[in-house]
Amino acid sequence: MKLIFAGTPDFAASALAALIRAGHDIALVLTQPDRPAGRGMKLTPSPVKVLAEQQGLPVYQPERLRTPEQQAPLAAIGADLMVVAAYGLILPQAVLDLPRLGCLNIHASLLPRWRGAAPIQRAILAGDAETGITIMQMDAGLDTGDMLSTHVTPIDLDDTALTLHDKLASQGAQAIVSALEHLPALQAGRTRQPEDGVTYADKLKKEEAWIDWHDSAEALDRKIRAFNPFPSAQTTLGGEPLKIWRAEPAAATGAPGEVLAATRDGVIVACGTGALRLLELQRAGARRMDAAAFVAGTQIAIGERLGA
Repeated sequence: MKLIFAGTPDFAASALAALIRAGHDIALVLTQPDRPAGRGMKLTPSPVKVLAEQQGLPVYQPERLRTPEQQAPLAAIGADLMVVAAYGLILPQAVLDLPRLGCLNIHASLLPRWRGAAPIQRAILAGDAETGITIMQMDAGLDTGDMLSTHVTPIDLDDTALTLHDKLASQGAQAIVSALEHLPALQAGRTRQPEDGVTYADKLKKEEAWIDWHDSAEALDRKIRAFNPFPSAQTTLGGEPLKIWRAEPAAATGAPGEVLAATRDGVIVACGTGALRLLELQRAGARRMDAAAFVAGTQIAIGERLGA
């Protein structure tokens, strides 16, 4: 098929790579404009742009797609289909109507659960046992289009946002290639999303990353995993920020935030219910450390309190 591809992060780059390998004609790649990143805030291309340029594909990076002038490069393609994956721009109806067969979205949840910007993290935070990929025929709503196919993956108890992202990126890449192979049948049999079970995956906010030790150990374990790698779960130690990258529930009790033990096997901290064993930590200005290295280089007393 002659395709337009729209996407920005690594999740989308996996799908683009799979479509290239499958032999589709990628006539145009849409991605977000280069953004400042890193310590020097240097303008940095998206993973999708990097891959597209490596493959010699034409790239278009509009700030918006609202006007006929902004939409003209897409209209000129005469595409059979547009594939969208974590693009980051709202596509108006005029854009959705341009390809002959419309636009398909690769969404990282089992719709209608977790419509929106952060479905991977919200699924972990909520304690969902499974998630997956939905291939959806796009409409002008927020992830409200008809479903062509769904693909389930379990959420393991040690999954972080990063590990689950990588599983779903691979699954999404396979799912879109399969969907294009069977597109007439899938579009003929597409189903409306049920009205029951709709939830929204709001964009993550940095202030959500702060740990409230009055929460249960299970809830905090999910938060730490959901916010790894961004924006990373945080507390304070001695009034200084402390990031927590990895932890696990532990069988202990105490006052919320109280350090119950600090050994090379982990720093055990009491929660509202139960306790957490902190396994990987990072002080401000320092590197990430396992518990053994952290305890060896940090003064931390039994009975000390983490957090406000």
